[in-house]
Amino acid sequence: MPYDTAHLRDGVPMAKNQIKRGERLERYLVRIIQQPGADQGHPWPVRLLLNLLASIAWVFKGVVLARLGLYAAGIFRRFPLGCQVISVGNITAGGTGKTPVVEIFARELQKAGRKVAILSRGYRKRELPWYQRVWRQRIDPPRVVSDGKRLLLDSEMGGDEPYMLASNLPGVVVLVDKDRVKSGRFAVKRYGCDTLILDDGFQYLKLQHRLEIVLVDKTNPFGNGRMLPRGILREPTRNLRRADVIFITKSDGQSAELRARLREVNPDAEIIECCHKPRYLQNVFTAEHVPLEWLRGKTVTSLSGIAVPQSFENLLRAKGARVIHCERYADHHRYSAQEIIDAVNRAADLRAEALLTTEKDAVRFPRLETTPVPVYYLRVDIELLDGRENFRDAVAHICFRRRETEPERREGGARE
Repeated sequence: MPYDTAHLRDGVPMAKNQIKRGERLERYLVRIIQQPGADQGHPWPVRLLLNLLASIAWVFKGVVLARLGLYAAGIFRRFPLGCQVISVGNITAGGTGKTPVVEIFARELQKAGRKVAILSRGYRKRELPWYQRVWRQRIDPPRVVSDGKRLLLDSEMGGDEPYMLASNLPGVVVLVDKDRVKSGRFAVKRYGCDTLILDDGFQYLKLQHRLEIVLVDKTNPFGNGRMLPRGILREPTRNLRRADVIFITKSDGQSAELRARLREVNPDAEIIECCHKPRYLQNVFTAEHVPLEWLRGKTVTSLSGIAVPQSFENLLRAKGARVIHCERYADHHRYSAQEIIDAVNRAADLRAEALLTTEKDAVRFPRLETTPVPVYYLRVDIELLDGRENFRDAVAHICFRRRETEPERREGGARE
């Protein structure tokens, strides 16, 4: 039986999606800033907003280039930590599929005998009040999501991606702090780590990187080609020349045009294509595993709060599911129990056979004892399409091929 239906009126949800006003605005802005071409065709208030965002984007670009120049000139200092530092990052904002790549690098490096720590900022974790952060930032140690032996923080305190990585990587230390030089030193001193993976580190120049891995989403490589906040670029595309390795993610193996464009910017980087491969379904509340074949012909609903929900929904359809309702929230939305109850009740009302979500969303679900339909998340990892026979060979080739005496060519400061 469905949960309490007081939230329904004549069988219709009283507040569709139950999304906070700020999240509605965020979703609307994300949609319009990614539109290519001119800003014509919008009402004049929207055109005015887009022109304002374009002006801010020019200022943002100037700040980004000035900052890179200051690091390149040595005016801003870069801190070495005396160990292997591997940065995995993006040149765009949002959904390139970075977390599975970080996970598999950490796993393979651990198998190779490395003591690995993942350093994350912990985007949208619960923060202290601003007046406490001002004076405690420097003196407080980083948050330890996992010490390599046990989970110590949940997704709310540690952040979605750090918690997910810590859950899937026993033996790997996961630390969260805005100052990743501080958390890197903590990992080396407290846990004896000899390899640090900098999650979302392409723009974090304060910590010296020995290896720069950048992800480019095949389905939306550079958005409309504009900088934030008018587009999705964090840096101009020419800054891809800093990359040692470029992963083309969400690839279908047909990326000749994108490869040529990347080669124009960076003729030296190794380019590897990979796709996100679904492995199985797992019940969010019971941990039961269900094979992917179960999806074929099933009627389901979906629930997601990620940057690119369409890729998740299309993946379900590609596996044969009939998706009859898609519930979308803003990226990193923190779900309430009532929102999950609403979603499972809606699935039951529509006579769906399951409610499906992503692994990143599942870590933000409050606990429910029973549900009228099963709730599964889709477990996804990375599969190489081009560049190496398997990821273990790729990691060995990428991470252990260089020597400290290798000539430095990175813009923005020398490596160790």
